[in-house]
Amino acid sequence: MSQLILLRLAANDGRRKKTMIRNTILVLFLLSLPLTLAAKGDANSGKEKAKVCKACHGLDGKSVDPSYPNLAGQHASYLHKALGDYRSGRRTNLIMAGFAGPLSDQDIKDLAAWYSSQEGLKDLSIK
Repeated sequence: MSQLILLRLAANDGRRKKTMIRNTILVLFLLSLPLTLAAKGDANSGKEKAKVCKACHGLDGKSVDPSYPNLAGQHASYLHKALGDYRSGRRTNLIMAGFAGPLSDQDIKDLAAWYSSQEGLKDLSIK
């Protein structure tokens, strides 16, 4: 009889541990969800914000002048880093510093989402 009680207690303890682990994972996932959503940019908003960029980088991120880089199809993480560095002064360019300086974090995410969603980076040959 005492062995049966011990087996039931052990089984209940195992179920409790599994439930606690499952609930912990669920809570951690739910807590991290806003961080994941906040990390994404909105390409449609980025398209609107990119209107000022088109003078040098073209309407869709394909430069109108070879002295300005193409942004179309560039990796979002690179664009995010580059704009952040221009804004902070870690990367220096008088023109880009003026444009990047007033950008918010969300503006940078949106611009990176827009340009990274465009066709590009297919021909990497040097001409």
